[in-house]
Amino acid sequence: MIKSMTGFGRCEHLQSNKKFTVEIKAVNHRYFDVNIKMPKKFSPFESAIRNELKAYVQRGKIDLYVTYEDYAEQAVALHYNEDLAKEYLRYFRQMSECLEIRDDITVSALGRCPEVFSMEEQDVDEEELWSMLLPALQGACEQLSNSREREGESLKTDILDKLARMDENVSLIEERYPQIVAEYRAKLEDKVKELLADTQIEESRIASGVVIYADKICTDEETVRLRSHIHTMQGELLNGGAVGRKLDFIAQEMNREANTILSKANDLATSNIAIDLKTDIEKVREQIQNIE
Repeated sequence: MIKSMTGFGRCEHLQSNKKFTVEIKAVNHRYFDVNIKMPKKFSPFESAIRNELKAYVQRGKIDLYVTYEDYAEQAVALHYNEDLAKEYLRYFRQMSECLEIRDDITVSALGRCPEVFSMEEQDVDEEELWSMLLPALQGACEQLSNSREREGESLKTDILDKLARMDENVSLIEERYPQIVAEYRAKLEDKVKELLADTQIEESRIASGVVIYADKICTDEETVRLRSHIHTMQGELLNGGAVGRKLDFIAQEMNREANTILSKANDLATSNIAIDLKTDIEKVREQIQNIE
């Protein structure tokens, strides 16, 4: 299965009055790069989250978001800091005596002082938290994987179509080559006849000139290698897997062969075909950048 590196997954999991939501966004990247944003209490799970992601993603830039809501009444508790309250009161009285002003401190005023009262979350077992987070994480990963697979199949179909057209163009270049040589021979004979008038033409010299020209414009090696690269890429796409990097290397080699064919082309039809080849190769390379 061919996978795109672009995708999205989201999953919610509600259990024991606790709701976990995991969202994952993925885009192209040369390596496996993960950025995780989640409540501080889940920090111990970061390594486990990364390992879980690796089972679904081999390459790409991943942004993962975890949100957590606790609907239980015992989720938080009010904490009274008696020692801190006494400290505040002592300083208030000290200020009253030192500044000779009336001490009008009240309980309600004291209770509004910072940290006298605070909300504290109840301790939760980490194993229990992980057991509730994991289903949301796996669900989001599966959605991400499915979306990447769907786009990957579309990319594969598009690239295979372009490769088939490239294969046809390579055949056209191979078919055109003998015609170019024959046309050159005819032109050479006509030119020699015009120059020599009635003098007998030496066939060996004509043949020698044709051989030199044919060798100069010969692209047999390039077309054989290019067709081999095309077939190799087709095979990799059909076999599936994380082949993006390999396909990118093959595309570079294909472009090199197409450039050589274009530089050797001494024929308008062949040049036009070579330009079409380079255009398709560039389109293929752009698509390959999205493949894992």
